[in-house]
Amino acid sequence: MAADVAGALAAVPATERVAVVDHRFVGHVHALRLALTDPRFPAGATEGALTVQPDARASLTRALSAVTAGRPAAGEPASPARAGEPTDSEEPERPSGQDGPDSARSGAAGAAPGEGAGPALRETGPAPAAGSLPGALAARLEADGVPVHRPDLGILVAAVPDGGELRAKALAETEAVDDEAVRLRSAVKSRDGFFTTFFISPYSRYLARWCAHRGLTPNQVTTASLLTALIAAGCAATGTRGGFVAAGALLLFSFVLDCTDGQLARYSLQYSTLGAWLDATFDRAKEYAFYAGLALGASRGGGHDDVWALALGAMVLMTCRHVVDFSFNEANHDATANTSPTAALSGRLDSVGWTVWVRRMIVLPIGERWALIAVLTALTTPRTVFYVLLIGCAFAACYTTAGRVLRSLTRKAKRTDRAAQALADLADSGPVAEIAAGSLGRTVPGRAYSAPFWAVLAAASLLLGPLVTGSGGTWRAVLQAAVYAILAGVAVAQPLKGPLDWLVPPVFRGAEYGIILGLAAQSGAPGALPAAFGLVAAVAYHHYDTVYRIRGGTGAPPHRLVRAIGGHEGRVLAVTTAAALWHGRGFTIALTVLAAAIALVVLSESIRFWVSSGAPAVHDETGEPA
Repeated sequence: MAADVAGALAAVPATERVAVVDHRFVGHVHALRLALTDPRFPAGATEGALTVQPDARASLTRALSAVTAGRPAAGEPASPARAGEPTDSEEPERPSGQDGPDSARSGAAGAAPGEGAGPALRETGPAPAAGSLPGALAARLEADGVPVHRPDLGILVAAVPDGGELRAKALAETEAVDDEAVRLRSAVKSRDGFFTTFFISPYSRYLARWCAHRGLTPNQVTTASLLTALIAAGCAATGTRGGFVAAGALLLFSFVLDCTDGQLARYSLQYSTLGAWLDATFDRAKEYAFYAGLALGASRGGGHDDVWALALGAMVLMTCRHVVDFSFNEANHDATANTSPTAALSGRLDSVGWTVWVRRMIVLPIGERWALIAVLTALTTPRTVFYVLLIGCAFAACYTTAGRVLRSLTRKAKRTDRAAQALADLADSGPVAEIAAGSLGRTVPGRAYSAPFWAVLAAASLLLGPLVTGSGGTWRAVLQAAVYAILAGVAVAQPLKGPLDWLVPPVFRGAEYGIILGLAAQSGAPGALPAAFGLVAAVAYHHYDTVYRIRGGTGAPPHRLVRAIGGHEGRVLAVTTAAALWHGRGFTIALTVLAAAIALVVLSESIRFWVSSGAPAVHDETGEPA
């Protein structure tokens, strides 16, 4: 009876998740896991089962009161059929040999708060049966404005049959599907790269299950992947052939663990805020640490080869390429009238199977990229590794950017205010650019392509002088940096809603990183390039952190942080001024101090945010190349 459920709910502490499962439920245990243990949604449901997070407990209480009083929700019959009495002692009926649900008991039951989560299956599945109490409660919750997540169960069974014949049919359908096989398949992303799909996932999913059965968490596997990659970087830093071979093998094993942690999270339904932060940042930390290890190994090897400029160039190229991806996606994912002939052609190509894999491979996603780096590290020299990596990634960047420019020029998408704000946050403008935007920027008329025009002009004014005429390390370069800061402010003075305004953030990233690389290389100061590598790494972490906060729906880092580290134009002014003031080791020291200061400020604020309760659980389930 609904009144008995109300009493059971009242006995569960308000800080815990609760689940209501109809005692007539027949189906797979994994169907209940998917519906009842995903912490990313305030409520979840499937036929005959409902769960709510603590934040939605008050809405559930109101819904239960309404159902008890017989008040219908919108679209519901005036007198919904009353479900049989759910009790804490009964479990959903299932075939013999299946274990009971991990986090849901029939009736009103307290579930483990916060730890379990299902895969990101956002398609709406079948609505819960109107004749079941969970179904009626779900309808009332939605009428009350609470979004109810209903996972797509695929071939899994979840039913509340009436009568012996329907129950027998549901049991037979449940018996016909291997619950564990479905669970294991769903641990793998539905869309991933060629190398990952065919050379890693076929066995990493079993490693994920092995970890789950031994109580290991995704965060522990993520940490193991990071430690493995750092050991690989250390092996590369030895500069010996044996060290390079070991580094390549360990880098591949690190990638296996990197795939395993996500598969473990989907298999065991464990998602967490801390895991979101680790997953979002460790991939870049591992790859860029390996670049540094290769550069150290080259300098310590027999040839004493200095490839720090190549290592820094590879990091700059990869980061700028990622910013292109992030900016384009943020600008377009909620735009209206978001179609184009180029996108239509891409959709038609997707229907030709082999073209899908070719197009995924040529953009060098993380699987293909790390495999390439590992093999070349073991067989060749660090210089060769960076040459091939730079050529491959430059081609991939040109391919993806050109395609996105064509899409942007041919589509008639209307950008939202949210997208414009996201692009402004990704631009990372500091106090100087803000002043320029509020003064000179207001006098410049805004047109469709004005923002990218001013951004490119700003980058050209900054880079052409020091890098082409050799004015780096002089006060003329500082003047050019001041012009860059002013023009950068003009570029962001108007809302970034133009067709190509998503190019503004990557242009700023290329200008900032490029001037640091150029000045360090031109200075010839001992240790300047490694110090520049550290500075770009610290700043890049801030930019990645900004991206993942925006993707999680919490917005960019607080603006006081952006101001504290100067914004992109403030850092450019600081670096060019340091190059003009100090030469030799003085410039190296200045870069090192700036890198350490930025890293300290950015990391402390980032850690504070990601371990807070308000941080989002952001997990990449899209399969987009990384």
